[in-house]
Amino acid sequence: MTLPRRQFLQFGAAALAAAASTSSGRGQAYPARPIRMIVLVAAGGPVDVINRLVMQEVSGRWGSQFHVENLATGAGNVATATAAKAPADGYTVLAVTTAFVINPSLYVKLGYDPVNDFAPVSLVGASPHVLVINPSLPARNTNELVALVKNNAGKYSYASPGTGQSGQLAGERFRLACGLDLTHVPFNGAVPAITSTIAGHTPIAFMSLPAAAASIKDGKLRALATTGAKRSAVFPDVPTMAEAGVPDQESSFWQGIVFPAGVPRDIIDRWHFEIVRIVAQSDVKQRMAAMNLEPVVSTPDEFTAWIKAEVPRWEKIIAAAKIKTIDN
Repeated sequence: MTLPRRQFLQFGAAALAAAASTSSGRGQAYPARPIRMIVLVAAGGPVDVINRLVMQEVSGRWGSQFHVENLATGAGNVATATAAKAPADGYTVLAVTTAFVINPSLYVKLGYDPVNDFAPVSLVGASPHVLVINPSLPARNTNELVALVKNNAGKYSYASPGTGQSGQLAGERFRLACGLDLTHVPFNGAVPAITSTIAGHTPIAFMSLPAAAASIKDGKLRALATTGAKRSAVFPDVPTMAEAGVPDQESSFWQGIVFPAGVPRDIIDRWHFEIVRIVAQSDVKQRMAAMNLEPVVSTPDEFTAWIKAEVPRWEKIIAAAKIKTIDN
């Protein structure tokens, strides 16, 4: 599914005035106290950095305080379930990633419903997945890799950042489309997966482009194709999967902002307005580009439709690849 188009909305004076004086019917301007942002990954990674950047910008504009809470346990389920149970008053916001729409089909005991328990605000950024190989492999492009694997059935394996991660699902989608006898080897994160691929232990890997970008630039990994709808601006010489001859492979690692369901629409609209304005700033674009992330925003309704479409799409891939559900 193609990411929602970029939207840098033009708000009229009336909309600006409404956004600046949000009260949500409580007789007191919002925000009147510190806002809690829950992030489902550890501090320091691209997702955390981008969301802290957004919070910093919003804090400066509103003169409000933010408390960032990293709950990087349970594959993001703990953070998401915690946010789902928070009061719908606009003072708890959740930073989500692709795991938000994958985990419902992967975990037996989830603790949240991504469609009914949340009010989406906007996407913030995204990057495609990338197929990379150890440069010693005798394959210069995707077709040659497919032929190599088919001629050596059961010999090759591919690495991903972990079972059920979007990298694995991108890899399984590719494997199924090409009819490959290719073994998945999960790692505990992108770094060990990359290390194994560079060492040649798992000579093929699927992961998000930001995770692999430095090793591609250094020549330690060879990028064969990305899963984007268009070529990456960072690696314009790397074709998309469609261009490489494998259609219907579009997927991305994305991040966005959601509230618990029931948050007043005026608060959602104010946040959406700020996110669009922040992501349009040249310095923010540069920060995101440095992490190989593309600024991508959407309206709350578009993000809602996106989430509703993504959950069953990943469910089909998980079922087709026979990935076992996790009884957590």
